[in-house]
Amino acid sequence: MASAVIVSVLVLTILSLARVNVIVAIIAAGLTAGVMNGESLTEALDLFIAGMGDQAEVALSYILLGAFAAAISFSGITTLLVQTLLHLLKDKKVWLVFITAAVASLSQNVVPVHIAFIPILIPPLLHMFDQMKLDRRAVAAALTFGLKAPYVTIPLGFGLIFHQTIQDAMQSNGVETSISTIAKSMIIPGLGMVTGLLVAVLITYRRPREPRASDGSGLSEIPKDEQVTFRKQHVYTIIAIVVTLFIQAVWGNLIFAALAGLIVMFIFRVVPFQYGDRTMGEGITMMGFIAFVMLTAAGFANVLTETASVQDLVESSSGMIGDNKAVISLVLLLVGLVVTIGIGSSFATVPILAALFVPICLEVGYSPMAIAVLIGTAGALGDAGSPASDSTLGPTSGLNADGRHNHIWDTCVPTFLHYNIPLIIFGWAASLLF
Repeated sequence: MASAVIVSVLVLTILSLARVNVIVAIIAAGLTAGVMNGESLTEALDLFIAGMGDQAEVALSYILLGAFAAAISFSGITTLLVQTLLHLLKDKKVWLVFITAAVASLSQNVVPVHIAFIPILIPPLLHMFDQMKLDRRAVAAALTFGLKAPYVTIPLGFGLIFHQTIQDAMQSNGVETSISTIAKSMIIPGLGMVTGLLVAVLITYRRPREPRASDGSGLSEIPKDEQVTFRKQHVYTIIAIVVTLFIQAVWGNLIFAALAGLIVMFIFRVVPFQYGDRTMGEGITMMGFIAFVMLTAAGFANVLTETASVQDLVESSSGMIGDNKAVISLVLLLVGLVVTIGIGSSFATVPILAALFVPICLEVGYSPMAIAVLIGTAGALGDAGSPASDSTLGPTSGLNADGRHNHIWDTCVPTFLHYNIPLIIFGWAASLLF
């Protein structure tokens, strides 16, 4: 039974790499895990469907956010942004990518809106990326870095939630530690992600890349070179954006935030009422895929949880690794990689892993700091590169707005290679150092 997680994740990975639709791949992986744990296909499907409700709120918020992004694009303010950036950053591709990573980083700690900014900021820039022959895989790496590295290393915003999750999970299993200790322990894995970003931007994807042909799945209209001057409707658009960010930052509810932004746009006639259906339709086009992937990922996670597949995997692994810390650390990190790729959420993975990691680590004599780095890194591993993670789905939602960016080969594979490999190396070294 312990192999259920590994086999199901392999099914997910192989089907995804073979360009099978990610939703179909996740369903196949979930049914595989259920059947391998003794469930019938019907029972496995029931567990899968039962878990999908856990992400219903997130799915709805993403669709509404897509509609808000479409409304902002309709106003023309994003074209103003593109004109400004073209003037300031012409022939400065590397700077543009690093600025993108910096903006994405702000979304985790300073203004905690997570992926909310991507469908607003990125689609209008796609034409500029093509003009500059910028490799979109570099932008995907920059966005994923910004969505992940800050919460892994900095205890502010989503980072504070992540670190508190680690602290609570360790405390529940008998190990007391502080947020500051966890933050110190995660500095070294964070440096691994910085290394991955530098390699991706400065080496792997620095060469010019001709824009690929559209697969026909993108929005019908992406802003091009038309000149736009600042008008009254742009002031109202800025007000709508501020209202959305304020509600999200204060109340943490993306559904209310996106709805409020849409209401402001309609009240001030930035988007005429007769274009309401078109706006919602474009929102579903842009973010509907992500919403359904998140729903199916929650179903897959429920199958793994309810059938105790993860527990079986860790327990069987612990029986083979002896008392060599170097081997134990490596095996535990690889377990975290496999589990998180399947579940697609670092935050949801941490409590599961901690309940299984802490007893093993205490028995061998790991310090609280070393345990924290193992749990934090194992939880973070796989978030980059997972077909079901919002750290990859978010970048794809923006970069594929014109149908020219493949989720698996242009986002998941590049981010997997550039972030999971250094996370394993740096996290492994940190667990032995502490």
